[in-house]
This record gives sequence, structure tokens and C-alpha cells, in this order.
Amino acid sequence: MLDEQQVQGKVLRYEAFINDILQRDLQKVLEQRDEIYEKIAQYLQLKNVIERLQETGSRELVTQVDLGCNFYVNAEVPDASTIFVALGYGFYAELTLPEALAFIEKKSKLLNEIAENLTKDSAKIKANIRMVLEGLRELQGLQELPEEKRREIIL
Repeated sequence: MLDEQQVQGKVLRYEAFINDILQRDLQKVLEQRDEIYEKIAQYLQLKNVIERLQETGSRELVTQVDLGCNFYVNAEVPDASTIFVALGYGFYAELTLPEALAFIEKKSKLLNEIAENLTKDSAKIKANIRMVLEGLRELQGLQELPEEKRREIIL
């Protein structure tokens, strides 16, 4: 049987593991997932713009472009039948509007799959945190809290 000092040492190591490793990993996964959701939103916004361009049938486009820090300038595009789409890693492709819509559909599906995987990863990390907390509870000999008194400690 472990003496009180050994138990306290193990408790401190497990708490450090939760705070230093698991919580940090969970935060990284959730941030990555948020970035993916932001990209999905940008592609959906582009899809809506392309669909509106196709509905109007106009080749000319007058719009405002954000230069940064919410500073906008007017822009005129004489031929909006093709657009440049960011493929990733700094590469762009000039696509027709139907090609761009097809690309957006594929890219959105891929990004949604990545987001689902990140959500699953975050659930696994949360389960690991819960398991370590249960181990700490047993190690310290604490009674299990009733279900209604429990609260989530996870982000």
C-alpha cells in the first residue's frame, strides 16, 4: 500500500499531466477545428457569390475589396467568367464558375471530414481527461459525486 506522501506525489503528477498535456492537446485540436470551420465558411461564402454571378449572367462585376483592417476599396472586374480560387499552400487556379463550384463542393466535403475527425479527437482527449480524473478520485479515496452535482471541467 502506498503511504500518504507517495499518493500526493502521484496525484500531483496526474494533475500536471492533465493540465500540461491533455488540456493543451485539447486546446490545439479545438483551435484546429475552429480554423477548419472558418475555411468552410469562406468557401460557402464564395459559393454564394458564384451562384449569384451565375444567376445575373453579367460578365462585369463591381464590388468592394478588403485591403485589411476593414479598409475597403471599390473594384471593377471587367470579365467575371473566370475566377482565381486558392487551392492551398499558396497555389491558385483560374477556374470557370462551374469548375469553381465543383471544386468548392469537393473541398467542403474534405474540410467537413477533417472537422469531424478533429471533433472525434477532441472527444477522445476529453475521455482521457475524464479517465485520469476518475483515477485521481480512486487514488485519493474520494466518493463519486452525484450526477447532478458534477460539472464539466473541460473547455
